[in-house]
Amino acid sequence: MSKIKITIFLILISTFVQFSYSDTIEIKVKINDQIITNLDIEIEKKYLLFLNPKLIELERSKVEDLARNSLITEIIKKIELEKFFNFTKNDQLVNKIEKQLIKKRNISSVEDFKKILKEKDLNYFIVKEKLLIETLWNKLIYDKYKDNVVINKEELRENIIIEFNNNKKKFAYNLSEIVLSKDVSEAFDERLLKIDKSIEKVGFENTANIYSISSSSKNGGLIGWVNEIQISKKIIEKIRKLEVNQITEPIEIQNGYILIKVNNKKQIQQNINIDNELDKLINKEMNSQLSNFSTIFYKKLKKNIEINEY
Repeated sequence: MSKIKITIFLILISTFVQFSYSDTIEIKVKINDQIITNLDIEIEKKYLLFLNPKLIELERSKVEDLARNSLITEIIKKIELEKFFNFTKNDQLVNKIEKQLIKKRNISSVEDFKKILKEKDLNYFIVKEKLLIETLWNKLIYDKYKDNVVINKEELRENIIIEFNNNKKKFAYNLSEIVLSKDVSEAFDERLLKIDKSIEKVGFENTANIYSISSSSKNGGLIGWVNEIQISKKIIEKIRKLEVNQITEPIEIQNGYILIKVNNKKQIQQNINIDNELDKLINKEMNSQLSNFSTIFYKKLKKNIEINEY
């Protein structure tokens, strides 16, 4: 038996051990010739809770819907990725992603990471594949759309200088976001009312998980700390008016709308490196535009996929 087959066999065995013999395995979704079972959904729920523990505050059915949709998205992405990438020859890339995740979560080593996953009833190899799918998808989107990204570097540089000179007191903001697409059949006012009710009931972070199209949604919409110079003039004007834990009204952006929550803010030193700030701003703007292209491309793929839910 090959090494790959042995690994897959061991993954399946360890997964089924976690599942009670009294439970019945049922097919919940069929995507082309692939299936999602209730067992898959239970594992995905654990993974999403690992990424964002606040999901525990949601109703069970809501978390189940999130897990189901997350798996559908993952399978559709993998179907497309397999046309371009060999999943068995990306060990170095997986290890790099793993180290980035460990650093981001302040975990000291790979062994500690494995222990944490085990405590959460998560299989290490399944999680690594999920990380690989997201990374390869981002690479695919970058390669496909990088030439469509439009950034006026000189204008951004000028804005940074003007913003810095106009405001002697500089702040950094810890932010979260909910990004909404314009490309939906539901009336925007109706959708916004649903989001307002959801924020009131389950909080901003869980609402981001449910409604946001941004890649930050799995982390409760968390962007993290951002220097105000890196934020567009249109958005920072709204943010400056808010106190901690307040949320902006919907702000129109390219191909959609964004709601921003201020989690925290702090005053920072005035000395800045213009080139460094410009690089950060360019990277942020590029990621924003690529995220929009990713959403559009995924929706096109989904239209050509046969999905049956049971």
